[in-house]
Amino acid sequence: MITEHVNRIPVHLDGKTIYDIVLEDSFGALAKEISALGTEKKKICIIVDSNVADLYLDEVTKILSGCCREVTSYVFPAGEENKNLKTVQGAYEHLILNHYDRKDLLVALGGGVTGDLCGFVAATYLRGVDFVQIPTTLLSQVDSGIGGKTGVDFDSYKNMVGAFHMPKLVYTNVSVLRTLPDDQFSGGMGEVIKHGLILDKEYFDWIQTNRAKILAKDADTLKLLIQGSDFIKREVVEIDPTEQNERATLNFGHTLGHAIEKLKNFTMLHGHCVAVGALAAMNICKERGLVKQDEIDAYKALMEYFSIPTCVSGLNTEEVIAATKNDKKMEAGVIKFILLDRVGHAYIDRTVTKDEMERALATIFR
Repeated sequence: MITEHVNRIPVHLDGKTIYDIVLEDSFGALAKEISALGTEKKKICIIVDSNVADLYLDEVTKILSGCCREVTSYVFPAGEENKNLKTVQGAYEHLILNHYDRKDLLVALGGGVTGDLCGFVAATYLRGVDFVQIPTTLLSQVDSGIGGKTGVDFDSYKNMVGAFHMPKLVYTNVSVLRTLPDDQFSGGMGEVIKHGLILDKEYFDWIQTNRAKILAKDADTLKLLIQGSDFIKREVVEIDPTEQNERATLNFGHTLGHAIEKLKNFTMLHGHCVAVGALAAMNICKERGLVKQDEIDAYKALMEYFSIPTCVSGLNTEEVIAATKNDKKMEAGVIKFILLDRVGHAYIDRTVTKDEMERALATIFR
C-alpha cells in the first residue's frame, strides 16, 4: 500500500509503457494529456450515456475541441440494459455517417457500461481504432476502466461478446465522485474491497482503518483509495494482459455474482453482486480451512458499513448454479472458480463442487 499521492501510473506490456493512468482533481490537465496523443488533425467521438452527458459532456467537448479538428458525440440511454449490440450498432452508424477513419479517436466518458461499450466499438470499428477512458464512477476508476477488457451483454448473458483492446490513456478526475449517487459509490466499494481480499491484505486493512474518511469522500483519502486499487489492477494486468491465468483472480466473487446479477435482471448493481458473490466464496474458503470466521466477519462488517448488501432474496440455489454454467469463465465444461487461500491472496480453483456452492449460497440467501 503506497501512502503518497501519485499523479501518473504507467501500465507496461512487454517492458514498454502502453498507456498511463492519470489521476487529477479536475479536467484541467485533460487537453494536455489528449494533445500528447497527437490528436491535432484527428476527429474525436465522445461516447457517453444520457446521465453523464447532462453532467460533463459540454465541459469535456469544449476541452477536446481545442485538441483536434472536430468533436462529435454519441449519446445512448443510461443503464446496463443498453449495453448491447443494438447500442453498438448505433455507434457504428454515427461513426460511419460522420466519416470517422482508422486514425481517429474515441473517448469513453462515463462508468463501466460506457467504458466497456466504447472499448468494444473501438476494437471492432474498421478493425480497431484508438480510444481513451475518462471514467466517472468509482467502479470504472478502480476496475473496469483499466486493463483493456471490453464487451457488451448478449440477451441476458453478461459480457459474452467482447475483445481485449487497450486504451491509449485513462484520465481519472477524482472530483467527479462528488456527484456520484450513494448507491453507485457503494457499488464501486464492492470492487475496491475485493482488490484487498485478492492481492493486498495491507490495502484491505487500510480500507478498514480509513473507512470513515472514505465514506465522507475526503478528497485526499479517495485519491489514495483509487491509486491503491489501480496499482493492484495494473500489477495483475501486466502479468496477464489477456486473462490466460493470473488475471482471472480479479474475478473473485464474479462466478456466483454474475449469475445473481443476471437472475435479478440487472436490478442489483454489478459491484454489489460481486461483493455478495465474494461473501459466498469466502464461505467455501472457510469450509476448506483457508480463511477464518473472524475474517469473514470483518469483510461482512465492511460491506455493511458501505451499504453493500450481504444477502439476496427471490432466488433459489438451483437456478443460480445453472446460471453459472453459462458464464464465460467456464473452461472445458468446468467452472473456473476463484478462491482465497488467505486474505490478500487469491488462486484459481477448478474443483468447487455443486454441494459446496449450494452451502455457500445458503449463507447469502434469505
